[in-house]
Amino acid sequence: MADGTSQIRKANKRGAARLAAVQALYQMDLAGTGLNEIMAEFESHWLDGEVEGVKYLPAEAAYFRDIVTGVVREQTRLDPQIDTALARGWPLKRIEAVLRAVLRAGAYELACRSDVPARVVMAEYVDVASAFVDKDETGMVNAVLDQLAHQMRAGEFAGG
Repeated sequence: MADGTSQIRKANKRGAARLAAVQALYQMDLAGTGLNEIMAEFESHWLDGEVEGVKYLPAEAAYFRDIVTGVVREQTRLDPQIDTALARGWPLKRIEAVLRAVLRAGAYELACRSDVPARVVMAEYVDVASAFVDKDETGMVNAVLDQLAHQMRAGEFAGG
């Protein structure tokens, strides 16, 4: 039981890092803020140990950095995969900036963070999306990430 509880705590801490990463990616996309600038801005808050009233630890800051820098590094590879997974006629560039950030971060974790189960990644980013958009759009996030998960991590879904 104690192990399950520690997993939940770890997931909750990572959830906070995911939310902050989506906010950073959104700001980069919308305002054209550069990676170094966004990192400096968010890091200054992380070093204080608090972002928007939520306390953070260095491990969460490292997870945040990994997601943001990973999305930037892998974006040219991930965006076409997200485009393919989106409903026809809705290329990624037509999706709201906050949803682009959620989908890119989720796709990055599915592609590059095999230490996190695909179903956890999907659930976490649906939760993050629900902080910003309505239920129809969270359903779209779930559908796109589910499709990407089945492509990128087919082994996790084999046999059931």
